[in-house]
Amino acid sequence: QVQLVESGGGLVQAGGSLRLSCAASGRTSSIARMGWFRQAPGKEREFVAAISWSGGITYYADSVKGRFTISRDNAKNTVYLQMNSLKPEDTAVYYCAADVSRTTYVRRSDEYDYWGQGTQVTVSS
Repeated sequence: QVQLVESGGGLVQAGGSLRLSCAASGRTSSIARMGWFRQAPGKEREFVAAISWSGGITYYADSVKGRFTISRDNAKNTVYLQMNSLKPEDTAVYYCAADVSRTTYVRRSDEYDYWGQGTQVTVSS
């Protein structure tokens, strides 16, 4: 089992920045990849970014490429999402997720095995 706890959400004006954190505990040695997803009201959960736990290979959705940066600190079992140049359309609940099954489909939410409780990000115009 892997437990995930997100933090760092909040209210920010358009153009501002936030950094989300996701602390993993439990069987962290089984984690192959960590991802961030988001879900806005009335919309489906969508992929934001992911990072391989060992090699640090990163993946981004086109909508956030160049603005968001995913990183990890293996010693702290924590993954971060630095969000810059935020836009109102980035408003959503952000979830971190852990893949222990070594999925090929990085961008599919159903390929992740464990989820955090989510943290709200609100960007005002």
